[in-house]
Amino acid sequence: MLRPTDTATRERKSLVGLWQFRLDGAGEGRSARWFGGPLPEAGAMAVPASFNDILTDAAVRDYFGDVWYQTTVRVPHGWEGLRIVLHFESATHRATVWVEETEVVSHEGGYTPFEADVTDHVRAGEEARITVVVNNTLSFQTVPPGVIEDTPVGQRMRYWHDFFNYAGIHRPVWLYATGRAHLTDVTVVTGLEGAAGTVVYRTEAADAEGAEVRVVLRDAGGAEVATGTGAAGTLTVPDVHRWAPGDGYLYDLEVQLVDDGGTVVDSYHQSVGVRTVAVDGTRFLINGEPFHFTGFGMHEDHGVLGKGHNDALMLHDFALLEWIGANSFRTSHYPYSQDVLDYADRRGIVVIDETPAVGMNMGLGGGIFGAQGYTTFSPETINDETREAHAEAIRELVARDKNHPSVVLWSIANEPESDTEGAERYFKPLFELARELDRTRPVGFVNVMLAPYGKCRVSQFGDVLMLNRYYGWYVDTGDLVAAERAWEEELRGWASEGKPIIITEYGADTYPGLHAVAPTPWTEEYQAAYLDMNHRVFDRIDAVVGEQVWNFADFATTPGIMRVGGNKKGVFTRDRQPKQAAWELRRRWRGETA
Repeated sequence: MLRPTDTATRERKSLVGLWQFRLDGAGEGRSARWFGGPLPEAGAMAVPASFNDILTDAAVRDYFGDVWYQTTVRVPHGWEGLRIVLHFESATHRATVWVEETEVVSHEGGYTPFEADVTDHVRAGEEARITVVVNNTLSFQTVPPGVIEDTPVGQRMRYWHDFFNYAGIHRPVWLYATGRAHLTDVTVVTGLEGAAGTVVYRTEAADAEGAEVRVVLRDAGGAEVATGTGAAGTLTVPDVHRWAPGDGYLYDLEVQLVDDGGTVVDSYHQSVGVRTVAVDGTRFLINGEPFHFTGFGMHEDHGVLGKGHNDALMLHDFALLEWIGANSFRTSHYPYSQDVLDYADRRGIVVIDETPAVGMNMGLGGGIFGAQGYTTFSPETINDETREAHAEAIRELVARDKNHPSVVLWSIANEPESDTEGAERYFKPLFELARELDRTRPVGFVNVMLAPYGKCRVSQFGDVLMLNRYYGWYVDTGDLVAAERAWEEELRGWASEGKPIIITEYGADTYPGLHAVAPTPWTEEYQAAYLDMNHRVFDRIDAVVGEQVWNFADFATTPGIMRVGGNKKGVFTRDRQPKQAAWELRRRWRGETA
């Protein structure tokens, strides 16, 4: 699936704006055919945005079930005779779409795109009604999982990911047009041969019998540096300008579909960053050079907007990443907007790209989620059906993000149960699938401290070890001397595995403005001392090739006695103001002295 774009042969129209919106708590909208006319008793809702925090009704914030969106669009009159497609960049967690009264597509999965050919359902120059029902209900067969429980006060949805279950149409919606003969996919794999670079490309097309593929690679200044013909091939770039961390140099690959008369019937532009990624023992290599990750686990999370994408907020977050000296982030715990990855490509920021597989661990309870009372892997809970949904999430992630040079590592799950035979059986085929889909990037998962060194049965499948550890916070709370000793002991065990280690989470909840002479938990002083302790441990162990603090900024969660207005482990507040720890990290990562 190619992302909508404007080219010499393609045109798109944005459907971003105010849509009609209503909840469907009784689940009657489908049988009542709300898609058959103007949405009854509807109000306004912004797209893209989470619906939860925009209105003032608490029942809306915690709502689960069907929600309905509707808009009308006038199809450009110049699209007569063209193929017309309706494209959603995401809808969380599933959606069904109608054009007028015809259902055109359904999709499961809240963070990857889907689309429908609507050529037969719209007319150029006329208006078309688009209706979408989005559902945010989770089950043990969804990724992420959840469950509906009956309580004395009614049904409640429980989920085990430690961030708020924002829902809605989170990213832009497009109507776009192509010719009948059109490209359907472009894949690029880059390599280095001395000073030269190679770009191996592969294309797919539909309704293109007799057509030829031509490709032109241009540098950032627009000069042609290589050309080729055929649906697949290899281009060589002498004296290539490599894409590298901090240097987001991009070439432009134009793919043309040419008919037998020599007319270009479709054209698509794919940005290309020429670089290599490899694992060598305990080293993580980009362009053959050791790379050390500095940065954060992050969330798509802002006040009012929730998980809705906004370019201005994205630019500010990247500006803060560069201000603090971060060179990377993890898309915890779901694929981010494609705009975010596009910008990471341009800025030379390295990305660990993660699936939505979070919350697959019934042992993570206590004060955060309460007692679970469930077994993680069983025929009744996370099972073969779940694994197929998980596999589809991996397929869609790789298909969407395979061409981003910023993406250097696939993370197929965050903090799942990984110390049991059931976990080993569940994950082995998923690692095999990820490698089958992309043989150019390492694959890993994020290990939680309930499966410490010597007990994890899933880490054997990873090319890289990614560890979330909270010594000094959840363990040895407030005792950084004991925490440092225990943390180093475990980390040296992992180092003996001979794989690169990225610390993908370490952090301490910190209430902004809370201070103490003696560093105590929740104070800004303790967060700074806690991070400093971790850094001493990392610096003593050569196998550690990355440090990503949890979290970039405070974010919303379900209510709980351990969550004071959300998760406060950010080094920035939710509105992106620095805590003391931000200045300490800036000094470390930028090599500045106090």
